[in-house]
Order: sequence, then structure tokens, then C-alpha cells
Amino acid sequence: MKNPESTPILAAIGDLIDVVAKLRDPDGGCPWDLAQTPESLTPYIVEEAYEAVHAIRGGDQVAIISELGDLLLQVVLQAQLASEAGGFTLEEVAQGISEKLIRRHPHVFGDVKVTDVAEVKANWEQIKSIEKGNPTASFSDKLSSYAEKLPPLTAAAKISERAASVGFEWESVDGVWAKFEEELGEFKEALATPDIAHQESELGDLLFTVINLARWYKLDPDRGLSGTNQRFIDRIQQMEKYTDRPLTDYTIVELESLWQQAKQRLAAS
Repeated sequence: MKNPESTPILAAIGDLIDVVAKLRDPDGGCPWDLAQTPESLTPYIVEEAYEAVHAIRGGDQVAIISELGDLLLQVVLQAQLASEAGGFTLEEVAQGISEKLIRRHPHVFGDVKVTDVAEVKANWEQIKSIEKGNPTASFSDKLSSYAEKLPPLTAAAKISERAASVGFEWESVDGVWAKFEEELGEFKEALATPDIAHQESELGDLLFTVINLARWYKLDPDRGLSGTNQRFIDRIQQMEKYTDRPLTDYTIVELESLWQQAKQRLAAS
């Protein structure tokens, strides 16, 4: 399994390890890097992961290289800090994921036969449960894991998909649309009450139903929302480009006119 072209790759990773070690060297290292802990660095892992995803979706190869490098840095930093504290090393991290991939792909590295992606996923989940020492984990335990470890939007999509995989599903998309109308009505009713907790509960039900609709139409809700966010920002930028004072100085009627003009300019471009 050795790749003859791996030597330059290993050399580049070795250089990165040396750079991080120098940044963490008490004798001449960087004060900021020396002040970090595994916990203080966790927000950067999330931030860099999102920035890497944004770059990949944008298709800019230079940006992708840069953002993946930033994400890789977070892995090396965590391993460096752990190694300094007598914990794990980057070698253990790399070795661990290699072994995990081999274990979870018995159809590639073993004698298991599969016919489609569904079987691959089923085998993966079964092996994962065994690895975690809980091969008989309940279905609700598995769903709870998504809710505990993933951002709410991603967790909802995962939970919806897993529930459908065991038959907890509408017969047709018409049933999902009916559920959407039902949840929309309940949300409106909740908004007429002073109970904030109830309002948020109904809002959550409505959002979960929208995510189910996305699944039925094979749409990525995270990608859809990210696109909406960016379009909103792009339109605001267009508005600011053609104004001579802060947007706060304009009336709502004027802002709506500027908004429509911005939409038209962006559509034309």
C-alpha cells in the first residue's frame, strides 16, 4: 500500500510539524501560540472547517488549498499540544484514522461483498457501533448522538434521513406538504400567545418539516441557507455601492427601492 509519490508529501507535512513545534517552543516561540490550550483552539477548528467548505463550494483552487491548510494546522496544533502534555501524537492520529478506514471498509480491504451504497452505509454503522462497545445501541441513542455532536441544522437533516431509513416516513411528498401546512398553522397560533418557549418549539417543528421537504427533493438545506445568506449580503453590498450615506439614514420605502435595484443589477451581471 506504499505510494512511491508519498515522500514529498511526508516531507511537506514534516515541515509543518517543525513549524508548529517552533511556534510552541518556550525559547523564542510565539506568545499567542504558547498561550493556547486544546480548549481555546476548538472554536478555530469549527471556523476553519466552515471556511474550507465555503472555499470548496466556490471552486477556487487557491482558496481551497489555503483553507484546507488552515484546517490541517488545527489538527497538527492539537496533536502538538497533546504531545507536549504527554498525551497522543500526530502519528497516533494518522495511524488511528488509517486503521479505522480499513476496518470500516471490509468490502475494499476484506472479503465482504456489497451491492450498493446502502449496504456500505449499513455495514459502516454496524462496525461503528461495535467499535464504540455498544453493538446493541438503541435507535434513539444513535439519533441522540447526532443532536449532541452536530450543529442543529445538520443534526436535523441526519435525524430525518436516519428515521426515514427505518421506515418512519410519509408515503408521498404530499404528506410532507400537509405536515408543513399543519406546522405553519401551529406556529402562527403560537405567535399569538406570550409563551416564548412555545413559540420556539413550534418554530423548531416548522423548520424540521422544511428539512424533511429538502430531503424528499434531494436538496441540501445547509447549502441552500448558505446561498441565501450570501445573496442577502451581496444585495446589501450593492445597495451600499450606490448610496451616499449610511443605510440607517434611509426610510423603509427608500430601502425597499434600493433593494429591488440591487437585485436587478445582480441579476443582470
